[in-house]
Amino acid sequence: QVQLVESGGGLVQTGGSLRLSCTASGDTFSRYAMGWFRQAPGKEREFVSSITWTGSTTRYADSVTGRFTISRDNAKNTVYLQMNSLKPDDTAVYYCAADRTLGWVARTGKDGYDYWGQGTQVTVSS
Repeated sequence: QVQLVESGGGLVQTGGSLRLSCTASGDTFSRYAMGWFRQAPGKEREFVSSITWTGSTTRYADSVTGRFTISRDNAKNTVYLQMNSLKPDDTAVYYCAADRTLGWVARTGKDGYDYWGQGTQVTVSS
């Protein structure tokens, strides 16, 4: 079992940048594919980005492609989400998630993830 803790959220103006971090503990981090999801008030939790256990494959939602970059440092047990050119529509609670089953696949469906962090709030002001 792995525990996940997100950090790096905050308030930023439109066009600004933030870098989210998610640090894992409790198991071998490099075995897991990792994902980022977000949930805005009154909306379903949606896929943002994912990365395989080696970092060789990444996937992005259409809404963030070209603006967000996912990466991981297995030596630090951490996955990152660099968010640039932020928009008010990016406002949400951001969650990281770990997939213990298919580490070589960068999944987009939230049902494929086994462990979740508590979330970090990102607010983009207009």
